[in-house]
Amino acid sequence: AGSARTSGIMAKSRRVAANKKNKAETKHAHLFKKTPKDFRIGRSVQPKQNLSRFVKWPRYIRIQRQKAILKQRLRVPPAVNQFSNTIDKNQAMTLFKLLAKYRPENRKEKQERLKAIAEDKVNNAKSDKKSKPKVLKYGLNHITSLVESRKAKLVVIAHDVDPIEMVIWLPTLCRKMKVPFCIIKGKARLGALCHMKTCTAVAITDVEKQDDRALNQFVASVQPMYEEAPRAWGAVGFGIKSRHKIRARERELEKEKAKRFG
Repeated sequence: AGSARTSGIMAKSRRVAANKKNKAETKHAHLFKKTPKDFRIGRSVQPKQNLSRFVKWPRYIRIQRQKAILKQRLRVPPAVNQFSNTIDKNQAMTLFKLLAKYRPENRKEKQERLKAIAEDKVNNAKSDKKSKPKVLKYGLNHITSLVESRKAKLVVIAHDVDPIEMVIWLPTLCRKMKVPFCIIKGKARLGALCHMKTCTAVAITDVEKQDDRALNQFVASVQPMYEEAPRAWGAVGFGIKSRHKIRARERELEKEKAKRFG
């Protein structure tokens, strides 16, 4: 009887509270109007979401991405795969510190140097400056001739030259002529040294006496990486769907083995 009485009291209190709420809502209905959003066509502004999947990217971007995926999927032959064997970050830092000292002249600097030489000739004065400064050599034809004549002390090749056929033969030529070489990441980094956007390769023919030791040390650290001709093929990288399929097959094989020998 006591429990029935308490439940009745609770029900009554709920009804009273509901009535009060309804009265309050009707009293302040003009203040707090419900305006639910409708995301159908031509109604409320759609919420922000990532639509990059639905974007039709420019053709050159699509080709870039497809090419990158193709490179991962195909077995890369040794001659091409050797360009993935680049020097590490610390070696690259020491190399670029050295190369930065021998940046070629830009147009303005060259004009000033030639102007000074011409003025000295006019005044019959002996110029103290050397005829040619020691700088980096760039341009594939120029580098090829330097390697063939064994004048190059070090050849630096970019790993991302496109098309790769432009430099694919250069490591072989360097090995044949016994000229030390290395492969670095980024043709743009070499381009920045030569006042250009990109550069396929650069060569050092001569350095100052104080940098001789640094160059020899760098060559000694790099040479073992590129002494032998490449024989390793590039590993195939599968996509996410293929990896899931391979795992599923492996699981099935394991189950079959467990049934047979278990």
